[in-house]
Amino acid sequence: MYVGTEKVNVQTTIEDSPVQAMLSLKNVSKRYGSGPEILTDLNMEVRHGEIVCLVGPSGVGKTTLLKSLAGLHDITTGTIEVNGRVMSGPPEEMALVFQDYNRSLMPWLTVEGNLKFPLRHLKLGRQEVAHRIKAALKEVGLERAGAKYPWQLSGGMQQRVAIARALAYKPQILIMDEPFASVDAQTRFELEDLTRSIRDDLGMTILLVTHDIDEAVYLSDRVVVLGGQPATVLEVVDVPLGKQRDQVETRATPAYADLRSDVMRMIRTASSASRA
Repeated sequence: MYVGTEKVNVQTTIEDSPVQAMLSLKNVSKRYGSGPEILTDLNMEVRHGEIVCLVGPSGVGKTTLLKSLAGLHDITTGTIEVNGRVMSGPPEEMALVFQDYNRSLMPWLTVEGNLKFPLRHLKLGRQEVAHRIKAALKEVGLERAGAKYPWQLSGGMQQRVAIARALAYKPQILIMDEPFASVDAQTRFELEDLTRSIRDDLGMTILLVTHDIDEAVYLSDRVVVLGGQPATVLEVVDVPLGKQRDQVETRATPAYADLRSDVMRMIRTASSASRA
């Protein structure tokens, strides 16, 4: 790819950085029962304060990997570490945002009620709960929506509520499973920018699964490309597009176009190999 007039290598290895790893996978494999392996010998890290997108051919096992990272699935072999600690269940410092806000939000609760629900087991005081809810709604631009019900809001606003609910939990790591797949293109752009803003404002580490290559390149500090049957990490691609990004200006740069083409080529190659 090209940045300015300089040609740079967009492929890198995860092990090279001294930055603290918030998530670390070491030789991870996953199979269901006696079935074939879905993931095999998978090694990767997600560093503190970065946004990483997982991409790969449809059906490669991205969501299986995400659920394993969130502690919703036991892995078959290997280890997953969170902050240097071997994970043995859903980590307290992690929150998950699902693709389908219609299923993740409770329609009989107000927006504030939805945000309050997962905070119950934290045994927080009333003032702390109210503070967290107010701050989370402000972060996603829904300060005045607390008394409304999800069904009174647009799809994009409902997904903002789902994100705010995760933020109210104050996680160090935010896991997102195709969170913008159910909204229109304009709303998707707005939510992508919101995600980067959340990382910048809160210093949060974000790992996101997406099928949208444009989204992966625009959002990420690095893109992890999965492929193979069973799946493993094929490539890790740095995204040196700068901290400040714009939906029009960034996407119009040669650097963005080259990165998008590189990632697309990797996925097509992996998809062709899996069909061979």
